[in-house]
Amino acid sequence: MQIRSLETELKSNSYPGRGIVIGKSKNGKYAVTAYFIMGRSENSRNRIFEEVGTGIRTKAFDPSKLTDPSLIIYAPVRVLGNKTIVTNGDQTDTIFEGMDKQLTFEQSLRTREFEPDAPNYTPRISGIMHLENNTFNYALSILKSNNGNPTACNRYTFAYENPLNGEGHFIHTYMGDGNPLPSFEGEPTLVEIKNNIDEFTEMLWESLNIDNKVSLFVRYIEIETGNYKSRIINKNK
Repeated sequence: MQIRSLETELKSNSYPGRGIVIGKSKNGKYAVTAYFIMGRSENSRNRIFEEVGTGIRTKAFDPSKLTDPSLIIYAPVRVLGNKTIVTNGDQTDTIFEGMDKQLTFEQSLRTREFEPDAPNYTPRISGIMHLENNTFNYALSILKSNNGNPTACNRYTFAYENPLNGEGHFIHTYMGDGNPLPSFEGEPTLVEIKNNIDEFTEMLWESLNIDNKVSLFVRYIEIETGNYKSRIINKNK
C-alpha cells in the first residue's frame, strides 16, 4: 500500500466527518493518535473538546444552543491501564467496560452497530492502542451499514502489530460530503506520522475544511515510559 500525505487527504475532502489517526512517530519514540470532529448543523458545530482526567469529553460550547445531546456528547478518549481507547461515540465506554472484564476489542464492540441517524447511518469508528514492555500495537474498527441498508451491520477490524516508524493509519466516517453522507469504504489509509506533536497538530488543523472543522485532539505517548503529552484545538473560543 502506498503511503499517502495526510495533509493532501484532508485538504482534498471537505467533509471526512470524524476521523481517527493512529501510528508511530518517525523516530520510533512515540505512539501517536489524533481525533477530530466536524459538523454541518448548528448542533454539531456547537461543541468543544475538554480534558477530563487522562481522557477527553465533548461538551456544548453554548449550552443554550444544545438541541440534542445524543450522538454528539460523549467521551472520545479514555485510558484503561496501558490501553488508550479512541472512538467517535459512546462506544468508548462500551470498549472500556468490556476490556475491563477481559473481553477483546472486537468482543466489546459486538453489542454495538452504526449510529441510528437515518438516512446517514454514520459508521462507528474506534481505535485501541496497546503499549507493553516497550512495544506498541494498535487496531482500528468500523461498524457500518450494508451499503446504506440498516438491516445489516458490517464489522471490520484492522490490527497492526509492531508498526513501522513514521507510519500510521487514518480512518474516517464519510467518503465525502453528500445527502445521505456516504460511509467510509476500504482499508484505513496508510499515512505519515511526524516526530513533533506541534507540527503534526498544526498540519492536521490547517488541513481540515475551515467551515466544517470543530475540534482536534492529538496525543503523543512515549512508548518506553507511557508518559504522554496532548494538544487540543477548538474552533469555538
